[in-house]
Amino acid sequence: MVSAAPAIATWQIDTGHSLVEFAVKHMMFTTTKGRFGEFSGSIAYDEANVGDSTVAVEIAAASIDTRDEKRDTHLRSADFFDAETFPTITFASNRVESTGGAEFKVYGDLTIRGVTRPSVLDAEVTGRGTSPWGQDVIGFSATTKFKRSEFGLEWNAALETGGVLVGDEVKIALEIEAAKQI
Repeated sequence: MVSAAPAIATWQIDTGHSLVEFAVKHMMFTTTKGRFGEFSGSIAYDEANVGDSTVAVEIAAASIDTRDEKRDTHLRSADFFDAETFPTITFASNRVESTGGAEFKVYGDLTIRGVTRPSVLDAEVTGRGTSPWGQDVIGFSATTKFKRSEFGLEWNAALETGGVLVGDEVKIALEIEAAKQI
């Protein structure tokens, strides 16, 4: 008798209970944080064989929010995201690798401003349960970092005291709640 392979569960990101945040150095010594308010994505997660899992996420570049409208307008401009020309930021996995327990690495392609570069997310499953409305939900946390200059986000200003206004390294933190699709 041949047993059927377990199905990979598909999970839709619940944007109302998820965060896509970033942090970058300002003036070389402080950190400015922000988030993107509009995003969507799905996760095909195989608990038995994490390597068969996939992730796909799309972020609206214009939904950037740093709690400063003047700065946000500048970040949406051609100096940074050029959100009018490149409205979406995407991540698509091409490999997932278990690193032990509930932790894994998600390898994929990150596209910003039409430039695609390889990226690796350090991720973990943070929990799983049933919501009060009977929906099967799962939580994930992930982090990564990259150099914004590699994606054409090169605007900067030299500081009188040396250094630059905006750091090149961007740190990303994701807190994801996803609902199982039937």
